[in-house]
Amino acid sequence: MAFLNTSRRDFVLASGLGFFGLHFSPSGHSIACNAAEFENLPTAAELESLNRFPRMVQEWLVAQVREAERRGNALREAVRTKDDAAAYVKSCQDRIRQCFGPIPDKTPLNARTTRVIERETYRIENVIFESRPGYFVTANLYVPKGRKFPMPGVVGTCGHSLNGKAQDSYQSFAQGLTRMGYVVLLFDPVGQGERFQYLTPDLKSRYKGGVGEHIQMGNQQALVGEFLGAWFAWDGVRALDYLLTRDEVDPKHVGVTGNSGGGTQTTWLCGVEQRWTMVAPACFVTTFRRNAENELPADTEQCPPRVLSLGLDHSDFLAALAPKPIVILAKERDYFDVRGATEAFDRLKKLYTLLGKPENIELFVGPKYHGYSQENREAMYQFFNKQTGISNAQTEPTLVIEKDETLWCTPRGTISDLGPRTLFSFTRETSQALGQSRTKISGDSLKKAARNLLKMPSESQAIPEYRILRGMGDRKYPTKSYCTYAVETEPGIQSLVTRLFDEPLMSRPPRGQSRAILYVSHRSADVEMRDEPLIQQLLKSEPDAAFFACDVRGIGESQPDTCGANTFLTPYGSDYFLAAHAFMLDKPYLGQRTFDVLRVVAWLVDQGHSQIHLAGKGWGSLPATFAAILSDSVKQVTLKNAIGSFAELAETEEYHWPLAALLPDVLTKLDLPDLYRELQSKKLNRFEPWGPEDGI
Repeated sequence: MAFLNTSRRDFVLASGLGFFGLHFSPSGHSIACNAAEFENLPTAAELESLNRFPRMVQEWLVAQVREAERRGNALREAVRTKDDAAAYVKSCQDRIRQCFGPIPDKTPLNARTTRVIERETYRIENVIFESRPGYFVTANLYVPKGRKFPMPGVVGTCGHSLNGKAQDSYQSFAQGLTRMGYVVLLFDPVGQGERFQYLTPDLKSRYKGGVGEHIQMGNQQALVGEFLGAWFAWDGVRALDYLLTRDEVDPKHVGVTGNSGGGTQTTWLCGVEQRWTMVAPACFVTTFRRNAENELPADTEQCPPRVLSLGLDHSDFLAALAPKPIVILAKERDYFDVRGATEAFDRLKKLYTLLGKPENIELFVGPKYHGYSQENREAMYQFFNKQTGISNAQTEPTLVIEKDETLWCTPRGTISDLGPRTLFSFTRETSQALGQSRTKISGDSLKKAARNLLKMPSESQAIPEYRILRGMGDRKYPTKSYCTYAVETEPGIQSLVTRLFDEPLMSRPPRGQSRAILYVSHRSADVEMRDEPLIQQLLKSEPDAAFFACDVRGIGESQPDTCGANTFLTPYGSDYFLAAHAFMLDKPYLGQRTFDVLRVVAWLVDQGHSQIHLAGKGWGSLPATFAAILSDSVKQVTLKNAIGSFAELAETEEYHWPLAALLPDVLTKLDLPDLYRELQSKKLNRFEPWGPEDGI
């Protein structure tokens, strides 16, 4: 395109998309725009941040989860004989143990009954036991009257009700089973009912209970190699241990059931405990692929580490108990996709048939929405009755819902009055113990450990492909011109890299400067190039260096717009969703982002920049730190608002750094001070550090 009769100023302005500041005639000749148009240009404060790739990471994730499902399906399809089926069951048990970690020691339950409520046909005992020393579980034991003992027993798990075991539908199934002749132990999950972990003076939850508490306590557990779902499951195992201490219970008939989050617990308990004789998970079982494709976030305890990389799916946790009787309870209008429940059932039907027990696996789909409503409860009653013969009832008996206070095991409805250990206190203790036992690590050993923890793929020797994006007008950056490049760090992933320049730029990056600054943004390179003082300082201190600002995946120009409207910064939103799936894929989000930085560094080197000054702010400081350790091309490092250590995050109750910034198992091997110490040789400048309560 020809540029005729234009001033240098017009030409500089032309570097934006559509060559802002110029109009073009059909012949391609430029026509200067009038002054009035310049008067209407937005100010820096009025500019919305750029986001041209909002679904990029989501579509990459779906492809990764589909590939994981394909590998899992290949294992399932290889099962063709009874011996194959038995071996597959054992394989599921072994792989689940890899996800959930070692089994804790069984310690004294120290169970006690704090109150007994007498009703006409049953009684309720309010019970407290310790699943771990000082870690209290509150429960209601429903015991039939006028029956010949022992009777079948059932452990009831609760979904995400703030009042836990007192929620109407959970009381309902416990009462319904008890009236039919079952002994039922229904217990509060941690973070719900009487087990809030983050209390205000008026006994409310600082994180609103349920999901909020689970994410707060569960995310930081990853740093010390723990998984919240394993803690949930262990409470269920110890609930069964308590149930079996009761003379009223027949150990030959013990079941477990729960809905939603309780369906999660029920499913996980199939994978870690072999004593169950009948199981009924409700409104949870689907497939990981359906959840990923449907952009459905799940709590930390619902996202087992490495589960997808090991080829496991929801159905495999049930397969671990095969061929014992299981009924999958689903809902037609549930957000847990019923298509996935059907797929899980079909997989299990094949396995159970090969094991000679096709009648032991069933699927019931209720017509309504998510919840343990009466039709699903009745399907559970009928299934359990078929296994035990205890009752011929087909419908739910008349129920009387108790007040929450009646079912409290503690005087004020909170275990805090008992001086309990919180789950966080265990995390802090583990972190402190790891810090004392960990040896200092440096050099090649540090690089190897960092790479292993980040779980990055081997870096290709090929130079990344890149796109040259058209500009987006005057962005109020500190230089006269700019150009943004989409650097393909791996198939499907672009890292957006903007080159600031004082001359018109709409082509490949200029060469001739051996030194380059690469700034890794906190939230948005576009915004920070206007507002961040560090960028101004870097430009001023090194005027002869080429300057680039980078958004890694999921940040700035690829900030996801998934999982609902405006969810990015919410604890249960899109950033969390992608980070949780990264853990399940065994590809930590921090490792993915570090890989992006390393590939951009390789691209810069190919552009002729042999010496890289790597700078990072806030969230961006973490991938910048790890990339600086792993790349010999990085000669200098500047970090602003970097966290001092991962141990700080593990040992602080009120931390605010997102799951995407946390690295699984890191404190078992190293901590950030090891990296900072190593980077002293690269002129590390770390200033204005953030603490655990920062990071937003």
